[in-house]
Amino acid sequence: MNLSQDDLATLWLTLQLATTVTAILLIVGTPIAWWLARTRSWWKGVVSAVVALPLVLPPTVLGFYLLLAMGPEGAIGQLTQGLGLGTLPFTFWGLVVASVLYSLPFVVQPIQNAMEALGERPLEAAATLRAGPWDRFFTVVVPMARPGFLTAAVLGFAHTVGEFGLVLMIGGNIPGETRVVSVQIYDHVEALDYAHAHGLAAIMVLFSFLVLLGLYGVQRQKGTFGLTYGKNR
Repeated sequence: MNLSQDDLATLWLTLQLATTVTAILLIVGTPIAWWLARTRSWWKGVVSAVVALPLVLPPTVLGFYLLLAMGPEGAIGQLTQGLGLGTLPFTFWGLVVASVLYSLPFVVQPIQNAMEALGERPLEAAATLRAGPWDRFFTVVVPMARPGFLTAAVLGFAHTVGEFGLVLMIGGNIPGETRVVSVQIYDHVEALDYAHAHGLAAIMVLFSFLVLLGLYGVQRQKGTFGLTYGKNR
């Protein structure tokens, strides 16, 4: 397999990005999923629609508004500048923020489905044993919803790895900083360097196949808690 040092660097950067984004998504997405699974508020429809918006919204549209928001004149940009962090576009952490928003439904919805499938009886049984809300959540909900968490982690990671339009809008094409695998493949094809493009593309095909194979295996054994899976663009 023909891979250059630049190709290996983009693979490592993509791995760092996907790992960071997945960890943040699990931390942020879990309370959102729990609220959506339990609430009867009319706000549930609004919040669900906002969470699912990246499934139907073109990534260039999301990227455009994030550029405005994170730019020098945007609300997020003014906040980060006020904190001495500079602006986020065309940086690794700008990619992280954009990827978290873009992959949010791929994490929230599987966890929400798993939590909704639990029903009330396990929580009621734990309450009769005087388990508090936090105790019930971590000793009952999290273990029983584990397949949903696993599905969410796999989908969030894989979706981040496969991003192209959004990362190009927010991160550009800076070697060692924002150039991820999908952008590197595009560069190779644009330069008619098909040998290196084949090498990276083959890795992506194999990775995608193994992700889907593992995901279907989990769903077959534990039940389906996922949703699916918007189309990567």
